[in-house]
Amino acid sequence: MFKTIRNALKTPDVRKRVLYTLLLIVVFRLGCYITVPGVDNFALNDAMGSNEGIAGLIDIISGGAFSRFSIFAMSISPYITASIVIQLLGMIIPSLERLTKEGGEEGRKKISKYTKMLTIVLALVEGIGIYLSYRSSGIFVNQEFLTGSLVVGSLVAGTSILMWLGDQITNKGIGNGISVIIFTGIIAGLPSFVMMLWGLIMTANGFSTTGLLLAIGILIGAIVLIAGVVFVQQAERRVPVQYSKKVVGRKMVGAQSTHIPLKLAMAGVMPIIFASSFMTFPAMIIQIFVQDIASQTGFLAGIYKFSIATSSSAVGLGYSIGNAIVYLLLIIGFTFFYTYATFNPAEVSNNIKKNGGFIPGIRAGKPTTEYLSSIISKLTWFGGLFLALIAILPMFLRFTNLNIAFGGTSILIVVGVALETVQQLESQLVMRHYKGFLE
Repeated sequence: MFKTIRNALKTPDVRKRVLYTLLLIVVFRLGCYITVPGVDNFALNDAMGSNEGIAGLIDIISGGAFSRFSIFAMSISPYITASIVIQLLGMIIPSLERLTKEGGEEGRKKISKYTKMLTIVLALVEGIGIYLSYRSSGIFVNQEFLTGSLVVGSLVAGTSILMWLGDQITNKGIGNGISVIIFTGIIAGLPSFVMMLWGLIMTANGFSTTGLLLAIGILIGAIVLIAGVVFVQQAERRVPVQYSKKVVGRKMVGAQSTHIPLKLAMAGVMPIIFASSFMTFPAMIIQIFVQDIASQTGFLAGIYKFSIATSSSAVGLGYSIGNAIVYLLLIIGFTFFYTYATFNPAEVSNNIKKNGGFIPGIRAGKPTTEYLSSIISKLTWFGGLFLALIAILPMFLRFTNLNIAFGGTSILIVVGVALETVQQLESQLVMRHYKGFLE
């Protein structure tokens, strides 16, 4: 990895992309410290002293922007939710399905346009919900309509800027822009994690041997978790494919033997991100219509507590267990959805058959499709369960005295995005060297 980064910095074109990405990351971090107009900073410090629930989850993803009530307080979560909705609608509405599968570059542009339009709508809804939720806490200088419009408008504008930054990173930088923004937000919380470990070692009564052992245990667990994530992210099943001899022009091309690399975790970290957004969205909507919902009882209060149990221990063990089960099922479901959206066994089988290839021991056509589907199903089950277990187990650590915000989900996202970015760096280097060879 370090060799790849070193080579990237030596290549002018790739170095330019890397520096451009770093510049936009700096812009993102600066925006996290620009407070929304109309906010009383002294009251804000009191109100945001202990973020939990949906607020805590958004604050982790946004890199602390939510606790500062900055213009990037909502982070990129409305865009993630809009992407989920558009992809689900693509399975139901025939016109959207055609755009996705047969539209080519023009179809992708239209899908991107629809996603951004829906993002603005969802950002407006979420911005209104955040304003109404914190209006009674006294963090705003007044409760006039103009102040509310200014706050909501600033939040929506912040999300729009993040969308633009994500597009610029994807097109002119390195890595997937949206993933890089989420990655940066989570990494920004790493210093607080280090301070938490230091607090375990150096307590008010001085040096603590128990705290030192606990801190070492947490670090060892994190290293083992990172190693497991890297192993699963990089693991692949190679399906052998044999191509027979064929005539190309006036030449006879000999038989070739190759393979289809099938990733163990083909969906990457997207199922985790999708499931988190899906679970917390009901809480965002309920906050718009019901004030102080966390302190109430009833059906809506139950739905709210169930929704925020992903990121809060204050709701009780019962809500957390139920939430964990639904969260697990959602992660597995999104893993299957995202895997089959990116890999179509029937299409791959037809391409192999058209090019005169076959899998040894398997007949071409439908048997090949069934064989590939069987392999993908097994890999997806294992990958989905792995993602779900890592995402769920740290949830129950919150019932101890430890406040570990940098948990399993965060490590999954950080490691996944880091590996994806390094792979893109490698592909950029290979492409540059290939062009140089042709010239």
